[in-house]
Amino acid sequence: MKNYVFLIAGTFFFAASVAIFAMPNSLAEGGVPGLALLIYHETDISPALTTLILNAVILLIGFRYLPKDMIIKSLITIPLFSFFIYILEDLTSGIPDPLLAAIFAGVFTGAGFGLIFRSGSTTGGTSTIARMLNYKFGWELTGTNFILDASVVVAGIFVIGPLYTMYTVLALFIGKRVTDYVLEGFEAKRVVHIFSDKTKEVEHALQTSLGTHTTVLKAEKNAEGVEENLIYVAIPKQRLFYLKKLVNSIDENAFTVVHTVKDVTGGSFAEAHHPGQKTFRSKKLERRYYKKQADEESFTSPDNTPVNEKA
Repeated sequence: MKNYVFLIAGTFFFAASVAIFAMPNSLAEGGVPGLALLIYHETDISPALTTLILNAVILLIGFRYLPKDMIIKSLITIPLFSFFIYILEDLTSGIPDPLLAAIFAGVFTGAGFGLIFRSGSTTGGTSTIARMLNYKFGWELTGTNFILDASVVVAGIFVIGPLYTMYTVLALFIGKRVTDYVLEGFEAKRVVHIFSDKTKEVEHALQTSLGTHTTVLKAEKNAEGVEENLIYVAIPKQRLFYLKKLVNSIDENAFTVVHTVKDVTGGSFAEAHHPGQKTFRSKKLERRYYKKQADEESFTSPDNTPVNEKA
């Protein structure tokens, strides 16, 4: 049920981008919607009609090459997309500023694409053609889809002119970024690599004080006979400051490397993995707890000895 809610909402956002921002402001799109917009700008034929006809023909040709589930969802998406364009296209006369229109077209397109992709469906058009070419000739899906979309955008130079084609490219770029955010989440996660002589103490502190799931990769001893194992941990962005402060309080010479990632699932991001790991009712309580833990003057090692106590 949730997938169909995403499908309907995503189709509406995409149709709003075409009808409210692209059509009245001489902008285009990639793929079949872009081709329909170019036909509209040249002949005044509504994209609601042309997208329905073009996508139906493409789907009919590619019927035997597509998964059954994708066909069913495409049979919903294609007429729904045209219907939304039909009811939205006369609601506005456009935005006076084409740059602002391009920005909002990108935002709405990206949100629509992201929700449609999350539902497990596609927008039809060039993605369907790319899949057919992949099945028939082994052509790479992403590259083929990009070439098909780019061809439509380049053709826009002869219909809407170079300036509005550049606005269209800007809209497509923003749309791609927004789609990534919808699919992967707005809050980037951090993966941290920690090299320390005090592996056990650091690992124990991270688990009990920050509630993280850690992995220790064993290393060989270096020329000085020191074994610096690697601690691998993924954390939400807001915990990074507290993690650094915690590690530094245990081992001032620890070597820490931080990477930005967008998609982390399972582990401590899903549920507790050990009795000491904390869970919280809200983000506010979570931040308050970790701040308090990081501000502690000393932390306890597995043998109950304060690890920052001077020898």
